[in-house]
Amino acid sequence: MPKLRKRYSAEEKVRIVLASLSGQWTQSQISSKYGVHATQISNWKREFKSRVADIFRNKRGKEDLEKDALIETLYKEIGRQKVELDWLKKKSEWLD
Repeated sequence: MPKLRKRYSAEEKVRIVLASLSGQWTQSQISSKYGVHATQISNWKREFKSRVADIFRNKRGKEDLEKDALIETLYKEIGRQKVELDWLKKKSEWLD
């Protein structure tokens, strides 16, 4: 009968990675305590470190980004209309 692999939830992985990063225990102790191979812990740590910066990059929500895009579009429209109005004022002066 084949040996089944244990699946770890995201919360369990975070707990294991944080234990490893804390420096209180050696990699071997953590590996024994949680039943995870040291190589797998190293892989999770590497992935954690590469993705943790995303938490701080995406502070602004989707609504804020949409709001900024709308504001930018409206400013462009105002600018276009101002140029048009100035042009019409010059043309109307020539007709007088």
